[in-house]
Order: sequence, then C-alpha cells, then structure tokens
Amino acid sequence: MKTDINPIAGNVNMARRSFLRYAGAGVATAAVVGVSACHKDRVIVSPGGTADIGSDDIGILNYAYALEQLEAAFYTEVVAHAYTGISTLELNYMTDIRDHEIVHREFFKAALKTNAIMALTPDFSKIDFTSRDKVLAAAKAFEDLGVQAYDGAGYLIKNADYLTIAGKIVSVEARHAALISNLISPGSFVGDDQIDMNGLNKSSTIAQVLPIANTYLKTKVTASAFNYNG
Repeated sequence: MKTDINPIAGNVNMARRSFLRYAGAGVATAAVVGVSACHKDRVIVSPGGTADIGSDDIGILNYAYALEQLEAAFYTEVVAHAYTGISTLELNYMTDIRDHEIVHREFFKAALKTNAIMALTPDFSKIDFTSRDKVLAAAKAFEDLGVQAYDGAGYLIKNADYLTIAGKIVSVEARHAALISNLISPGSFVGDDQIDMNGLNKSSTIAQVLPIANTYLKTKVTASAFNYNG
C-alpha cells in the first residue's frame, strides 16, 4: 500500500496504477474471455430497473460484477467527496482501493461481454460521506460482505479459470477488509465477526448477500437460478 506522499512519487504511482488498470486487467481478461464466449447462459434484464444475474458460471460472474459495481461506485464517491478531516494517508488508501475496485468491475464487464447485466445505479442516500465514522463503517460493511459473498459462491463455480480469477480477486478484497477494519480499530483486522473458530473466513449465500446489496442499489439485482427473486 502506497504511503509516499511526495508529489513526484505520487504521480509515478498514479501512472503505474493507470497502466495496471488498462493493460494488466486487459491481459487477465483475455484468459477468461475465450471461455465465457462459449457459454450461452441467459441473462435476464427485466423492465423497471431490475436485473437477474443468470445461471451457472455466467450467473456467478454477474453476481461478482454487481458487487464490484457497488464497491467501485462507493469508493469513487468517497474519494470525490472526502470526509471531514481525512488525512493524506487515508485518502491515498481510499484512492488505491477505488482503483482496485474499478479494475475488478471493468474486468468482469469485459469478460462477460454481452452476457453482462446492466450498469447498476447506486443509492448511497443513507451514508453520510462527510463523517469518517460513517464512511468507514459503510466501507467495512461492503468489504466484509464482498469477501463473504466470494467465499459463499466459490463452490458453485464450475470452470477452473473462473475459480482461479475469483480466488485472486477475493484475496485483494480481504486485504481491503483488513485495512478498513484496522482503520476503525487498530488490531481488529482478524476480528471474530469475520473469522470462525477454525480460523476460516465466514461466508454468505447469494440469497443472504443480495438483499443487503440491494439496500444500496436503485437497480435491484435478482438471482432466480440461485433461489433469490428479490
């Protein structure tokens, strides 16, 4: 995680992030696009601003895509309207996380191609972006939910390439979750609220995750093939 706040170093780091976003993510996408092109899983877009993720592996990718859209939108708002009293270091953290989430979002969008659900419209009206406590609490909720979602849906993925990519992304999301937790309460990065007695991260099902995610979405997401219809 970047801590150097020298203006020149900051420009170099931003350039590096931009390169990784548009070049590195593109290379990673190529490894999966060839497989996704072979799938014919149907994605349902319903009138009235709702979207069903579809079925099988395409459904799981769309599920991840929906969550990454939500996280990218949230951190974009955090960086654009930084909370009162934010330090340079914390703004750098939020900017790095935002950039990671944008890479994840764009990766899934490119990989899914025409199978992708629509661009979702967030609803952050319940979050006070001027308050550090409120922003970090929301960030913790989103990050913890995201990690639990990946862990809870991983076993449903049939394609080994998809599973590998999901494992790499959830590893980054877990790093985000640990950082945010530590910003709230130093030393809490492996809290009992996320880790069970066996030292394993807790997981949540699609039916448990989407109602929470939909609280922050104007465009509601359903998963009929996975027994969640909103």
